[in-house]
Amino acid sequence: MSLLRSAALPQPLPAPAAAPGGLPTPAPAPVSVRVRGPLRSPVVSRLARHAFAVLPLLVIGAWAVVDWPSMRAGAARLAGAEPGWLLAAFGFTCLGWVAAALNRQGAIPERLPPGLLLASQFAAGAANHVLPASIGAHAVTLRFLQAQGIPLARGTASLALYSLVRPVAKTMVLLVFLIAFPGMLRLGALLPDDRTLLVVAASVPAAGAAAAVLLTTVPALRRPTASFLRTALTDARVLHTRPSRILALWGGAAATPLIQGSVIATVGFSLGLPLSWAQVVFALLVASTAVGAVPAPGGIGPVDAALVFTMVAFGAPVGLATATVVAYRVVTVWVPLLPGALVLSALVHRKVL
Repeated sequence: MSLLRSAALPQPLPAPAAAPGGLPTPAPAPVSVRVRGPLRSPVVSRLARHAFAVLPLLVIGAWAVVDWPSMRAGAARLAGAEPGWLLAAFGFTCLGWVAAALNRQGAIPERLPPGLLLASQFAAGAANHVLPASIGAHAVTLRFLQAQGIPLARGTASLALYSLVRPVAKTMVLLVFLIAFPGMLRLGALLPDDRTLLVVAASVPAAGAAAAVLLTTVPALRRPTASFLRTALTDARVLHTRPSRILALWGGAAATPLIQGSVIATVGFSLGLPLSWAQVVFALLVASTAVGAVPAPGGIGPVDAALVFTMVAFGAPVGLATATVVAYRVVTVWVPLLPGALVLSALVHRKVL
């Protein structure tokens, strides 16, 4: 009976062994267990990646159904165009992706793989024509930079620098055209009226005041905004100490409107447009500067209307100017859209994006 009673009692823990010198050995430190959230199933992750790979094709297919009349009209115009000028237009279109890749590389201190960077910009072109205000292209580029190990703050700062340099470089090119061709380019019909200039002049300080009020009233935005500004200013200073980055950043930004204007000019020449290369490029510079801030997918819509207006102001017939713009959109948007969507899906599938 005593044996059963002693067995039921809890047994004391063994005393810690004595360390040399008679001191007891300290008890082991408790092991902290870090409890994480629910892990994502590999099957769910794989299905999500497949869905994101197919999504660009679905979106572009829906857009093709909506904009089918425009594409059909442009294709009909191109059927009777001169093949040599059309081939030159496709060549300038390819140069546009190279200029975009150079511009993106110039906005980041780290060296990016050239082939993947060019492929990402080709895919970004397809995304840019679906979402407004270059959101699609910026999203694809940001995902590409993160996949290359670029921190989010630095990648966002590079997008901001890229977005700032492009309009500045385009304005510089516009000023060069004004100086180089003062008599050939007639500006009277293209200058905005006083009311438009007043609205533009008032919008800049209004935007700055709105940003200041937002930062003052929302304290949670101050720290990330300050961190973003520090990263952006530091990277901009570092980039402008490297001649290769300066050439890529500003050279790519300045070459972009010249290449786009060359595409429009060669497409117009294939249709018999009675304007010179300088007039067409200047028409694009004025049109994109005037309505480039309007959020439209790839600038389609407002820029097209302004471009037709500027070319008509230079003496082109309305029908031929409209046909040139529509055919230009077919060459730069619809022809590379499906290949760009396939490249975008492939990059997502291969985890490059």
